[in-house]
Amino acid sequence: MTGPLDPTGIDATARAKSVVADLVREGGPVMFYQSGGCCEGSVPMCFRQGEFIIGDHDVLIGTVSNCPFYIDHRQYEVWKGVQLTLDVESGEPEGFSLPAGRGRHFVVRRRLREVTSRDVVKDR
Repeated sequence: MTGPLDPTGIDATARAKSVVADLVREGGPVMFYQSGGCCEGSVPMCFRQGEFIIGDHDVLIGTVSNCPFYIDHRQYEVWKGVQLTLDVESGEPEGFSLPAGRGRHFVVRRRLREVTSRDVVKDR
């Protein structure tokens, strides 16, 4: 498992943070995993910590309300220049993910990250 390469790689809406806090309060810590697969690869999966095994090459991109958010290393290579924001929408969760409340599921919104001076490599 790779350490946090970019702790600002994931953000969350106030609604998502509230849902995460509720999940933690009701049943203990959770974690998120964004796969690189086809079917469920477009939605983040939420699990109780310890119920999903993180691979050696998966990337920790940050935390949401102190809960780790991992991404498949191949998906990270595709999305590493993108700012991800965890949110909640209506509808049942896919796969084995915990729901984000009754009739709701987690989603990830993507936008290009702004380049800062720390991201620019200068010629020497």
